[in-house]
Amino acid sequence: MAAGIDRDRDAVTAGLTLPWNSGVVEGHLNRIKMLKHQMFGRAVFDLLRKRVLLYSQDIAF
Repeated sequence: MAAGIDRDRDAVTAGLTLPWNSGVVEGHLNRIKMLKHQMFGRAVFDLLRKRVLLYSQDIAF
């Protein structure tokens, strides 16, 4: 792990010092993963896609 951090020193420094973050994006990804996990083995991709899109519309309002 230390070798990986050392190779990505610029990225680690930027992540710790810059004011930007990806919190909102991570929240959306976690929500999609939760929906995918709930439907595991139950449906095809088309139904999962529809459920994600419907859930996204509920949040927008």
